[in-house]
Amino acid sequence: MITRTRPRRSPEPEGASPLQQLLTAALDDMKAVNVKVLDVRGLTDIADTMVIASGNSDRHVRSIAERVVEKAKTAGFRPLGTEGESDGEWVLVDLQDIVLHVMLPRVREFYGLERLWDHPETVPVAEAAPAPPATARRGRRR
Repeated sequence: MITRTRPRRSPEPEGASPLQQLLTAALDDMKAVNVKVLDVRGLTDIADTMVIASGNSDRHVRSIAERVVEKAKTAGFRPLGTEGESDGEWVLVDLQDIVLHVMLPRVREFYGLERLWDHPETVPVAEAAPAPPATARRGRRR
């Protein structure tokens, strides 16, 4: 018999918005797996926070997204929309300042949103590289 253990939920980061606290609590209640909260301010204008979570099956993915929408509406936050409920492999919930992605693990691994959006610090653009040395002209030798 294999039992899965989940790591304890870390305390909410200081300064987390009420919506973010509600969202992470709903994800924890629904036993979402591998929840990652990314601060994307400065990287995009579409949201301040991106939350990525996994579900164990397509039904679980849909249920997680539905519960988050339900809890948000109950708390007075109106979701702008959801996408992907029919397939259940990847459901996106747009909560204005927070975008939630709930995916199957294989879909999450394939698209790699963490690699795309998780930049711990902005790396300055390197100075323009000096021009390569001019190549010697090939011509007639005297």
